Amino acid sequence: MTVILNQSFTGISIGAVLLLIALGLTLTFGQMGVINMAHGEFIMTGAYTTYVLQKSISGAGVSLLVALPVAFLVAGAMGALLEWLLIRRLYTRPLDTLLVTWGVSLMLQQLARDVFGAPNVQTHAPDLLTGNISMGGGITFASSRLFILGLALLSVLVLTIVLRLTPLGRRIRAVVQNRDLAEVSGIATGRVDRVTFFIGSGLAGVAGVALTLVGPIGPTMGTNYIVDAFLVVVVGGIGQLKGSVITAFALGVLQSVLEYSTTVSVAKVIVLVAIVAFLQWRPQGLYTLRTRSLA
Repeated sequence: MTVILNQSFTGISIGAVLLLIALGLTLTFGQMGVINMAHGEFIMTGAYTTYVLQKSISGAGVSLLVALPVAFLVAGAMGALLEWLLIRRLYTRPLDTLLVTWGVSLMLQQLARDVFGAPNVQTHAPDLLTGNISMGGGITFASSRLFILGLALLSVLVLTIVLRLTPLGRRIRAVVQNRDLAEVSGIATGRVDRVTFFIGSGLAGVAGVALTLVGPIGPTMGTNYIVDAFLVVVVGGIGQLKGSVITAFALGVLQSVLEYSTTVSVAKVIVLVAIVAFLQWRPQGLYTLRTRSLA
């Protein structure tokens, strides 16, 4: 039982990381239809923001708390700039967005190498997040993983409130469901697109801050997670936040259990096969967007 509980928590913590990364893609890919391959580099931006702030601010705990909003703003601003310069001209050509953002991702990786160097760097976690919390009976929870889980759930809650209860959220949903009707209704769709991209990219920056607690920072760190994040969005249902939440935790637990009984490589293969089989059975994902459109 102890092993099961420990592995389940490990899986939940993996799912929390996937969820944080996938939240931004739920907006930019799921709702806007943009295949943003530079999303991983926005994650990298959030991580390097934490690294820079830790060099400037004494106290790892203070620098981490400051890094969360700063990384959101920095990565969000980069995303909004990318949308304004390139993406807004390619909304009807999703495959072109893949090629363009892939090129942008390579440029950002090289920029990171020029500024910070090619070797990975490491940040220092606050003392409060370096240990484990023992629940008795051999059950232990890593403090840093608990923090990431709480951050992921808080991000989901805030994003849900924004999308469901604010005028901005209603405009975003209107543009996603019927752009032409939203335009004739007086909604500035271009501005809504830019704000949506800002939020999605900002969430990637927050994910980057969280990842500094579980591993080193490097120019290519985002590429290690981007494919899994896209899979979470696709399996959960394009643009469906609740689907992404369920899928992220399900894949995390499945991967953790398989890694315990097999190896990391075999577990990855089995998870990928399971995803392919699920999409063959239900290609629209767990949830689909319901509209009144007859098209």
